[in-house]
Amino acid sequence: MSLMGSIDIFHAIAGLLVGVLVGVTGVGGGSLMTPLLVLMFGVSAKTAVGTDLLFAALTKIVGSAVHGKRDTIEWPIVRRMAAGSVPAALVTLLALGWIGDVGQSTENIILIALASLLALTSVAVIGRKWLFRHRGDLGSTHSAGTTFYGTTALGALIGAAVSLSSVGAGAIGVTVLLFLYPRLPMARIVGSDIAHAVPLALIAGTGHWLMGDVNFVLLMNLLIGSIPGVIVGSYLSSHAPDKVLQPLLAAVLAISSWQLFVKARTPAPVKVEAPVMAKAH
Repeated sequence: MSLMGSIDIFHAIAGLLVGVLVGVTGVGGGSLMTPLLVLMFGVSAKTAVGTDLLFAALTKIVGSAVHGKRDTIEWPIVRRMAAGSVPAALVTLLALGWIGDVGQSTENIILIALASLLALTSVAVIGRKWLFRHRGDLGSTHSAGTTFYGTTALGALIGAAVSLSSVGAGAIGVTVLLFLYPRLPMARIVGSDIAHAVPLALIAGTGHWLMGDVNFVLLMNLLIGSIPGVIVGSYLSSHAPDKVLQPLLAAVLAISSWQLFVKARTPAPVKVEAPVMAKAH
């Protein structure tokens, strides 16, 4: 099949929309793309997670370049988070490889984990608004040691969550970073979170690729839209209309979470064989 024959406009549009959201808010890679692939495009949960991880890595490389050019990345935060996330991702991938393919039960576990993290992410998006307003009052509550170890522990949690479900590096990471670094400008929080997601998603995505969970034609179509989208979103990150964007994003995440819970609890169709006709005597 030719390259042009493999292009799917609907996948490209989905990539474009998610790319813009990633650039603007640091949220949207796994939180929106994986549910879209599962619920709207009928992709299996394992393939959606694996493909989305490489999609997120390549998309956020572009976003990181833009944020780096604008000097909105706090590299010490990136290093602290990576110190926790990289080992956690490797351990999670080894566990997934050891469990192997156990059929529908594995799909349901991934769907439930994804739905749970989306629900948490939805709450985090709403709570982030309050936290941002009151973050100045939180600056004196953290010691240097608490901030350092808290950032590494956050990285470990995100590393495990992202490797399992592709969700966690966006809204959850940004929200906790706002709590740990309340005096840091929002643009630097988002830029640092995006930069940290690059090596994590590359490692987790490569692990899923080796397990056969990546659809490269689908990945190509998503990137066609997401790369220009994340460039635009990263430049707009300091001008995003949060009063409209964040509640809308939280609502979409909550609906996606509910739909994934429903899908996980719906029993797989059972094949019923036709009765064998008795032979006439």
